[in-house]
Amino acid sequence: MKKIGLFSLFLILTIFIAACGSKETSTSGEKAKDEKVYKVGVDTTYPPFEYKEGNDYKGIDIDLINAIAKNQGIKIELNPMDFGGIIPAMQANQLDVAIAGMSITDERKKVVDFSTPYFDAGLTVVVKKDNSTIKSVNDLKGKTVAVKKGTTGAKYAEDNASKLEIKVVQFNDSPAMFQEVSNGNADALIEDYPVISYAIAQKDLGLKIVGDRLNGDQYGIAVLKGQNQDVLKKINKGLEELKKDGTYDKIVETYLGKK
Repeated sequence: MKKIGLFSLFLILTIFIAACGSKETSTSGEKAKDEKVYKVGVDTTYPPFEYKEGNDYKGIDIDLINAIAKNQGIKIELNPMDFGGIIPAMQANQLDVAIAGMSITDERKKVVDFSTPYFDAGLTVVVKKDNSTIKSVNDLKGKTVAVKKGTTGAKYAEDNASKLEIKVVQFNDSPAMFQEVSNGNADALIEDYPVISYAIAQKDLGLKIVGDRLNGDQYGIAVLKGQNQDVLKKINKGLEELKKDGTYDKIVETYLGKK
C-alpha cells in the first residue's frame, strides 16, 4: 500500500509539472506573437505628414503611427520609400502597414484594406505666384500640369486630361513637382490641400493656391487586403482612443496649428 501511495504521489507530481510546463510554453508563445515588429511604409517627402529633419522622421503621420503603436502595445519599424512603391511593396510582402497621406479610393480598396479615416484632405490647383491667368481648374485648357506619381492628384489629372485638355507630367516626389511649376516648366500642379498649404507657409516656393478644392479626399492607414487584420483592428482602436483623449488633436495642431 505504501508503494502504491508513493507511486500515486509521484504520478500526481509528474502531471502537475507537465501542466505547468505546458502553461509556460503557451504563455511564451503568446508573448512571442505579440513581439512581432510591423514594417510600416512611409513617404518622407510629404510634409507636414512625413518628412526627415536631421536623422529624425517627423510629421503628422509619423507621430500618429508611433502614438497608435504605443497605445496598443505593438512594435513598428518605419520604412521610407517613394509613394508609388508603397502598395507594390505591400504586395511583395515587404511591408505590413502603410501610412503615407494615402487617400481612401475605390481603386485602392481593391488591393488594400483601410483604417477608419484619420484626416480630411482634398485636392487643389497650384500655380506660380505671379500667374494671373489661371484662377481655377477651368483655366487649365492647353496647359501643362505637374503631378506626383501614384497619388490621387495624378489620377485626377489623368482621368480628366481629355476633358480639361491638359498635358500631364509626373514626378517621383513633391519637391521636384513644386520646382517644375516655380521654374515655369509646368503651368500648374495638383496637390493635396494640407500638404501644399503647409509647404507654402513654411517656405517661399513662389507658388499660390487658386480656386476651390477639387474633391473631398480622406486619408487612411492601409494593410494588404485580407491580411494583417488583427493589427488593423488595433490601429482603429488606437486611433479611436487617441481622438477621445485629445492626443490626435495635439499631433495635428503641432504641424497645422489650431483650427
